[in-house]
Amino acid sequence: MNTLIYHLKNNLKYLLLLCAPLLIAACQSSAPPEQEEKEQSHEDGIELSSVQMKAVGITLGKIELKNLKSVVKANGQLEVPPQNKAEVHPLVDGVVKKILVLEGNYVRKGQTLVVLENPEFIKVQQDYLTSRSALSFASKEYERQKELMAAKAGTGKVFQKAESDYFAEQSRFQTLSRQLKQIGVNIRSLNNGAIITEVAIPSPINGVVGHIRVTTGSYAGISEPLMSITDNSSIHCDLLVYEKDLFKVKPGQEVDFILTNQNNQQISGKIYGINKNFENETKAVVAHSRIDNSANRNLIPGMYVSALINVGTSTTTAVPEDAVIIAQSKSYIFMVSNSHIEKEAGPDTAEEAGRDEKRTYYTFKAVEVATGVSELGYIEITPLSKVPKDALIVTKGAFYIQSKTAGSGEEH
Repeated sequence: MNTLIYHLKNNLKYLLLLCAPLLIAACQSSAPPEQEEKEQSHEDGIELSSVQMKAVGITLGKIELKNLKSVVKANGQLEVPPQNKAEVHPLVDGVVKKILVLEGNYVRKGQTLVVLENPEFIKVQQDYLTSRSALSFASKEYERQKELMAAKAGTGKVFQKAESDYFAEQSRFQTLSRQLKQIGVNIRSLNNGAIITEVAIPSPINGVVGHIRVTTGSYAGISEPLMSITDNSSIHCDLLVYEKDLFKVKPGQEVDFILTNQNNQQISGKIYGINKNFENETKAVVAHSRIDNSANRNLIPGMYVSALINVGTSTTTAVPEDAVIIAQSKSYIFMVSNSHIEKEAGPDTAEEAGRDEKRTYYTFKAVEVATGVSELGYIEITPLSKVPKDALIVTKGAFYIQSKTAGSGEEH
């Protein structure tokens, strides 16, 4: 049995030696043909032919001079003018009987917000009615004494007393009348005997009710606000402009705002005023800008925004935005560093059969650039290394070359 196994092993070894060349040949014949062209890596870049470039949509061009908008970047927050904010104070002390609004309600100027009651209201009205009667009496006595003096039938001392009483009571009556008008008492109704026990507190402006600081039954004093009201119809933006950019920013310049907390929505505006003093510890000046909110976005004071202030146009070197690629937080363009023409040995397709073709091969080199403003599909660039004046660059398809460059690096 051992002898039989030994002979089988030797025979199998000879069979493998005989079949090995045939297996190698078969494998070579079944291997897929290599592509006619491959991207060739060089020390100074990657090489592509004109046919390859056409197939993937790579186009060449030159660095151009473009008039692009020059902008100043600034940050700030939304605000409303002081006249569009109000804190509601009662002009007399009292107990809150009714609260007629809720936080977030829109109210109009003069609309009743809170109703107060206080026994002192009755006393002030009684004082007014008493003064009204006293003034009527004093007025008649003054007129009578004046007539007596004119007829030389009166005495100067009595006339002076009647005159003094009349003017004193008139002053007191006018003071009480103004006081009642301020707290919302209808004077005409009061003259007819309609004494009220409650005072309505009206809204001083149109706007939205903010935090309500009182509750039903609480005591409301004249020193503490009942609630706040804000009118957002005139909302604007306060932008911080730093000293290095201050000379560029002027009233009338257009501004593009980006609402960072509202999906980066963009709105426009215009600078209307610039403060003349620096903010504390920031070395920045506040530039006030109106906002075009025709789309009725939900803009709230305190929202933070970033902005681009259009300070004019400048002629600068620029390329199409597709020409710039970003890798490892750096920006690059691809420049043609070398090119040569070669005659191909045979056609690539059936359509080209029967004719020879000359192809141009381009070697591309990455050049790091600093980028600036972008507008209408172009972006400002400043090469960080020397670029010849008439150098050809990739204006479209740079991402393809970048991917091949990265792939070549991984293979090496």
